[in-house]
Amino acid sequence: MTETGPRTGATSRRHVLVLGAAGVASAASGCAVYGVDDEQPPAADPPAGDGAPEGEAGAGADVVASTGEVAVGGGLILADQQLVITQPTEGDFRGFSAVCTHQGCTVSAVRDGTIDCACHGSRYSIEDGSVVQAASGLTPESRDPLPEVAVSVDGDQISVTG
Repeated sequence: MTETGPRTGATSRRHVLVLGAAGVASAASGCAVYGVDDEQPPAADPPAGDGAPEGEAGAGADVVASTGEVAVGGGLILADQQLVITQPTEGDFRGFSAVCTHQGCTVSAVRDGTIDCACHGSRYSIEDGSVVQAASGLTPESRDPLPEVAVSVDGDQISVTG
């Protein structure tokens, strides 16, 4: 009699595929969007500063990073503060909300001149936060830029100023 099933003690191909599919489903569930509707999430409040005018870090300004942490042509995501600091050109530092204006995800990377959201593929300019590539399915009216957050530089310290 010929045996057609898996050998005892060996892992069957079907077992491996089932386990692999379960792993993929488990990982994908972390990216699922529940209760999606057409309303935009409210914009995140920018981190609180000391109210000093832009470009003047006051004694109570919230220092969030050093200039050495922000590459020229790139940026730094501070997820805990919901903040992105960019440096489009040398010495020119900009601040933006790290909350994507499409579904409220925290942006995931800054590269090649854009601030990228991995949730839906949106990309924003490091210069002004404008939409460079909108998530699929968005109309032009719903392509909101990342809100600007006022930052200042004092020596090698970058602070939120407003």
